[in-house]
Amino acid sequence: MTTDTQAVRRAAHQMSGQKDKLAADIRTTVDDAENLLKQAGSTATEGYAAVRAELADKLADAVLRLQEVQEELKFRARHAARAADDYVHDNPWKSLGLAAATGIVLGLVLSRR
Repeated sequence: MTTDTQAVRRAAHQMSGQKDKLAADIRTTVDDAENLLKQAGSTATEGYAAVRAELADKLADAVLRLQEVQEELKFRARHAARAADDYVHDNPWKSLGLAAATGIVLGLVLSRR
């Protein structure tokens, strides 16, 4: 396995971990927001303003985390695309053969339907 292929696989694995972490962060933020809204429904008007401010802070934190993860994923996707592009340029016949084989297999599978 070439180093480019290993780099692409490593980047894909890391993106998967980032996706899981992001999903957990979003779940936590939504749970916190629901709890804060429940508290706001049972508190007086003064308490409502405090709960609303806390909710706004938590949502701002979530947006910041989303932006950070988005930037990291963009960087890794660009790196993976560059590695794939380099591989195709370094191994054009292998790439062409793989594309042809994939096309034949897909053609056979789709023609049986």
